[in-house]
Order: sequence, then structure tokens, then C-alpha cells
Amino acid sequence: MKLFDVYPLFPIEPVKAAGSWLWSRDGKKYLDLYGGHAVISIGHNHPHFVQRLKNQLDKISFYSNSVKNSLQEEFAEKLGKLSGYPDYELFLCNSGAEANENALKLASFVTGRKKVIAFKKSFHGRTSGAVAATDNPKIVAPFNANHEIEFLPFNDLNATNEKINNSVAAVIIEGIQGVGGIHVASNSFLELLSKKCKEVGALLILDEVQSGYGRSGKFFAHQYSNAKPDLISVAKGMGNGFPIGGVLINPTIKPWSGMLGTTFGGNYLSCAAGLSVLEVIESENLMVNALAVGNYWMDELKKLEAIKEVRGLGLMIGFDLPEEFSSLRKDLLFNNHIFTGEAKPNTVRLLPSLALKKSEADILLEALSIHLKAVV
Repeated sequence: MKLFDVYPLFPIEPVKAAGSWLWSRDGKKYLDLYGGHAVISIGHNHPHFVQRLKNQLDKISFYSNSVKNSLQEEFAEKLGKLSGYPDYELFLCNSGAEANENALKLASFVTGRKKVIAFKKSFHGRTSGAVAATDNPKIVAPFNANHEIEFLPFNDLNATNEKINNSVAAVIIEGIQGVGGIHVASNSFLELLSKKCKEVGALLILDEVQSGYGRSGKFFAHQYSNAKPDLISVAKGMGNGFPIGGVLINPTIKPWSGMLGTTFGGNYLSCAAGLSVLEVIESENLMVNALAVGNYWMDELKKLEAIKEVRGLGLMIGFDLPEEFSSLRKDLLFNNHIFTGEAKPNTVRLLPSLALKKSEADILLEALSIHLKAVV
């Protein structure tokens, strides 16, 4: 049997990792400024993360959600405290797509409606409802396309006022669009969405899968505004590489037995990984670091004349390049051994560990000063 060939792969196989660094099978060392799609939040193989998982493996690794698991309760309490949502409730699952799928389902249960408002350039996952709310027709199969979704322009207050009415079950929006190219939702836009949803009885879903968990310098990117979502989806940085996702749920939404369910969600190992991430974010002040290093990085990137625009918050940064520098990402990888991400057509995305050091950020700046010296 062969692997189903859906991933374009770089000819690099990491076999060891620590902090912001990877080592390939052939012994080369790489600076990881992408964190495997914003997943590595506290640094590769953080000792506390490793020890938490090892300790849990010595006890019990799995049983179903038909029994009590106090690690889930400990995790929910810690997440509520650090996130600023101690009164919300937590449903644990396995991925960001699954978190968004369950959030959309909850909104439909609560409102009795099915129409969803999403936004241009959005990405919410690849499961049925999540991919239907993703603005990329290429990955939406006919089976998925039957959901009632309307896409509005991002950060457009007029369209929001016009289109959100009492036929809408939910509005789903990323705090910062990731795959779409690092576009930050304005405070006024998020606050209007929150207000309109309350007016018409719709639920506001904040997709913080990529932009949450301290990446923006606050626990959630939407917390720069006064918007209060009904549902918040999380994943990626939540487990530092261990698969885990979740939905933070407004306490006015009342559960009933069987309303949601999952086999693997909230298992012992995922909770151990999740707790380790929260403990390190708190003890090492990683949100403060993310904001400080991110602000420094963005200020320095804006000084490079070849870069057309720099966007982001904290350590979720994107910068646009003219067409003549379209090979930059590959040049950085193969010439400088630096991993970065991209968004089409020519946006470079930076999503490193929240523990990134200024000296490590400088490595990219030095490489860019050479690659972009042919300013036009």
C-alpha cells in the first residue's frame, strides 16, 4: 500500500527537534518559523511537555468518555482561568475542523436555523460544515456544498449590517485569517458582528484555531476588541503537536445527553499535553514574549523596501512580496534552512513558537536583507 498522494512534500525529513529548531535525517539544522501550521506553541519537545506525557503514559493513556476523567476538569478550569472565560464550558475534541463542526452544530441546535454567514478568504477546516464555510471552492465537494452559507467581504461593516438577519443561525469568523493571508479582523468589525448576532438571535463563533492560545499577544485575538462570542473554537497550539481541539461554550447554551460526542476527544494524553501547554504559557510569560518579539519583527520587516505590506498581531505575521520574489520561501528553506509558510499568491506567513527569541527572529531578518536586496 502507498500513501494517498495529496500533500506536496519538501524533500526534508525532520527526525529531531528542540525549541525553534529541527534536524533532518541528513543532519542539517533548520530554524522553524512556521511551527507546523502554528501548532508548536511552547517550542518543540519542551521538557515539561515531554515529562507530562511520559508520566501519563505510565498511568493510563485511554478510556472512553463513558467514565469520569478528572484531567478534563482540571484542564477546563486552567483554560478558563488563562483565557479569561472562566464561566464558559468546554467540549473537547481532536482538531480545529472538528471544533468548528461542533460549534456550527450547536448554533443550529440553539437557534433552530441553518444559514451560516462566513467571510471571503476564510478557512475553517475540511469536514462537512467547516469546509462549506471555507472560501475555497476547489476543496468543497458536491456533498459538502449543500450547506446554506453566504460569504461576505471581510471587515465590511455595511455588508454585515445588511446581511445578518433572523434567518441566520451563526456567523463564523477567524480572529485573524490565517490561510487567507494574515488579515486581522478590526475591533469595530468584531464588535458589530457581536451586536448584530445578539439583535437577531444568531450565535457568533470565533474561530481561534490558529490565532488563539497566546499567538496574538493576548490569549485570543478577538480580545483586542470588546466582542463577546457565544462559541470559541480552539486547536493547533493547544497541544504543542498532540492532537486536541475544543469549543468554549457560553453558559447560556444548555447541554443535553448525546448533544455532542467524540471517541478520542479529551483522552488522558491530550489533556496532559494541553495542561503542559497552559502551564508553560503561564510560567514562562509566553504571551508577553509573543507580543514583544512580534512587534519587533514587524517593525523591522516594514523597513525592508521590497516588502509591500506587513500584517499581523504578536507572532502571527504575514508580509506580501512582489512577483519577482515569489521564490523567497523556497530560497529561505533550501539556502538558509529556514521554514516559513505561505498564502497565495505571494504572502509569507510566520507562525513560530511563542518562545521564539529575538536573536532567532534576527536570523530571518539577516537572510531577508540579502534575498531582497534587489529592490525594484
